[in-house]
Amino acid sequence: MAEGNRDKLHIRLHVYDTDLNITIQRDEEVYYRNAAKLITDTVNTYASLFKGKRTDKDILYMALIHIALRYEKESNRNDTAPYSDILNKLTSEIEDALKN
Repeated sequence: MAEGNRDKLHIRLHVYDTDLNITIQRDEEVYYRNAAKLITDTVNTYASLFKGKRTDKDILYMALIHIALRYEKESNRNDTAPYSDILNKLTSEIEDALKN
């Protein structure tokens, strides 16, 4: 077995109405399974609300937007750049004060 393939794992994921066979890093399995569950649950929610009223493609895109929106909000919530900027400014001011 090649060195790079030792940590690989072949799994089958059920995502909404599709089974996918994929090869992943062994330590990421839980993330893939949780992601598949999130997608399935989100699509099921939208399907229960809009089945027969919207196309399957529309329902999938609505679920995709919902998940992407959650991701974007979480990314922005965890943005530490403003805090780093403030800390850098304060550090500079403290260092300048200590020099005097």
